[in-house]
Amino acid sequence: MFPNSILGRPPFTPTHQPHSNFFALSPPLYSHQPLIDAQFNFQNADLSRAVSLQQLTYGNVSPIQTSASPLFRGRKRLSDEQNLPLDGKRQRFHSPHQEPTVVNHLVPLSGERRYSMPPLFHAHFVPDIVRCVPPFQEISFLEPREITLPEAKDKLSQQILELFEACQQQVSDLKKKELCRTLLQREIQLLFPQSRLFLVGSSLNGFGTRSSDGDLCLVVKEEPVNQKTEARHILTLVHKHFCTRLSGYVDRPQLIRAKVPIVKFRDKIHCVEFDLNVNNIVGIRNTFLLRAYAYLENRVRPLVLVIKKWASHHDINDASRGTLSSYSLVLMVLHYLQTLPEPILPSLQKIYPETFSPAIQLHLVHQAPCNVPPYLSKNESNLGDLLLGFLKYYATEFDWDSQMISVHEAKAIPRPHGIEWRNKFICIEEPFDGTNTARAVHEKQKFDMIKDQFLKSWHRLKSKRDLNSILPLRTAILKR
Repeated sequence: MFPNSILGRPPFTPTHQPHSNFFALSPPLYSHQPLIDAQFNFQNADLSRAVSLQQLTYGNVSPIQTSASPLFRGRKRLSDEQNLPLDGKRQRFHSPHQEPTVVNHLVPLSGERRYSMPPLFHAHFVPDIVRCVPPFQEISFLEPREITLPEAKDKLSQQILELFEACQQQVSDLKKKELCRTLLQREIQLLFPQSRLFLVGSSLNGFGTRSSDGDLCLVVKEEPVNQKTEARHILTLVHKHFCTRLSGYVDRPQLIRAKVPIVKFRDKIHCVEFDLNVNNIVGIRNTFLLRAYAYLENRVRPLVLVIKKWASHHDINDASRGTLSSYSLVLMVLHYLQTLPEPILPSLQKIYPETFSPAIQLHLVHQAPCNVPPYLSKNESNLGDLLLGFLKYYATEFDWDSQMISVHEAKAIPRPHGIEWRNKFICIEEPFDGTNTARAVHEKQKFDMIKDQFLKSWHRLKSKRDLNSILPLRTAILKR
């Protein structure tokens, strides 16, 4: 659905059609639609003030509130408008409708898709920003459910909570990434009108930090895309588009021709780093599986965050350098919590096979975290004990040579005999497509370094019971 801006209604009579569209997709531009050119000076404009969102929710549960900043007014003088109430300002975009807008009124997309959106970054008139960009994804910036932090009675658990509260991703961080996604989707749809741009990864799965990069997945079609040929060609066009049309907004775009090619770039306004891939559909699905796990039990997110910070501090959290990706680390934590004598987490894919089926259409996958009730575990271990147990499990108990980590099965299973798993040092099963998420660890030296760090950190933490013995707390908080 497309919300009304505070300045007027779209140029069609709304017909209310109840439907859920979590990823609010911009309609494709048609050649016969009137286009209004716009130009933004991104160096001098504070884009974060352009759209202020007080509340966004999943689907169409609750209204979306928007407000516009006068920073983005066009050349027309503002003096005759400044004294008018918000819902009485005159209509723009040549709309025949002159009646005042009802703030928070939701207008569904018309069946004929006649809602015309102007392209960005052109030439003459600068209308209000809320009428120039597609609407935000209707993602929940709130928690899927009310969740309180666990109690922390011992020093180590208190340190873990202190780190989590200081470093967890904030609502404002997510808004910045979502605004960038919205702007880029509009531009990319000039190249691929039917494409959709999804925000994925740690930004949306519940395990993000304030310093987390943004991950974007460009879906150009439902069928698989050949990553060596087709995806590279698509990203070459996107990269060229960024360099030519978006140089004022996108900084340092780089085309990385890896096994899964990406375009890396930085948002100049908010200084957020992004990686953009093509048709990595499994990344969209596992984003919401992980989000369901993140909010299933209140000890999961703080534990994952401290382990990611610990791994990064000891240089074992970088797949591009032959160590563990953040995704692999999260799966390792979930696996550990599933395999305790009294499990803290179950296998959601086994309990809710239809909810987390790989056959679910993409526009429905966001509903999965909302459909899962809280999990009540009898395990009352505190965060400090769980961190210590995690390090001990992978230092002394898990059999790296013969076992594979499987969150799908909620247990360690024998390694497969396929070629993908042969001669691999670490085997972590991707919950949807069954591939090895730890395939980047392909050197014995890096594998030994990872195992050694688990063992050393376990001994230090067991002896000191102080997080600073394995992760300088102040330094980690400053890095966010």
